[in-house]
Amino acid sequence: MELRQLEHFIAVAEELSFTRAARRLHVVQSGVSAAIRSLERELGCALFERTSQQVRLTGAGAALLPEARATLNAAQAAQDAVRAAQDTLRGTVNVGAMASVEVVDLPALLGQLHARHPAIDVRLRLATAGSAGLAHALLSGDLDAAFLSLPERKPAGIDARELATVPLVLVVNAAHPLAQRGKVALADLAGEPFVDFPPGYGNREVVDRAFAAEGVVRRVALEVPDIDMGAALVRHGLGIAFLPAFAVARTPGLHVLDVHDTRLRWSMHLGTSSTRRPSSALRAMLELVDLHVIAL
Repeated sequence: MELRQLEHFIAVAEELSFTRAARRLHVVQSGVSAAIRSLERELGCALFERTSQQVRLTGAGAALLPEARATLNAAQAAQDAVRAAQDTLRGTVNVGAMASVEVVDLPALLGQLHARHPAIDVRLRLATAGSAGLAHALLSGDLDAAFLSLPERKPAGIDARELATVPLVLVVNAAHPLAQRGKVALADLAGEPFVDFPPGYGNREVVDRAFAAEGVVRRVALEVPDIDMGAALVRHGLGIAFLPAFAVARTPGLHVLDVHDTRLRWSMHLGTSSTRRPSSALRAMLELVDLHVIAL
């Protein structure tokens, strides 16, 4: 039994797809299939039930999964122990972040990590599917750490540490009719076009939950995954939005409205896997994070 076989098995078990597992491992699908067949021959049993529609773990596969993870973690720990005994810390850290949310000064953080440990290879991925996409990448093993926004009930399998919480405030163009009112209710906004992040982003989820709790249906007319772009669209009269207070302060021409009995807050976190042992390279980066948190 080889570590490569176990790595392929875990990828298929977590993705429940040979195609997605191959994409995650950056290998051809036939290679994944061959590794699984070889592992099944060695163990003398089927690990997956395969149909044209789906892939499912068998009982034997479900029993193997935690042991396979533990074995790979032990192998990683052995590598880390050897590297720690050497003068140079080596390894790879895969980091995910949201492009327009400056919770941590990432260039400074990664620059300091490189200065201290130049042999650590850092791979940075900016979110294309919001915090939901980053969380999925953490769970699948594509990322070792992510700066993201998570709901109050954290996904199983993710350890999350809150780095910052900021208020979301309602903003309109200074010439908007609502700008003449001191306070509004969520129900007053039902007919307004909203500018917001796409589904999957943490701030979008906070606002969606607030309207759902009040039974109010809102219309999101413009979806943009960038805070400053959203603020500019509001400034030019293309909609209204709930934006983090720090974005409002740096965008002229916006009017902030008080929302009756509504206080929306957006929390941002540092997420890591709770099921995988952190490598020595990842631990080296985590030790530096607090030095680079931006006061929002």
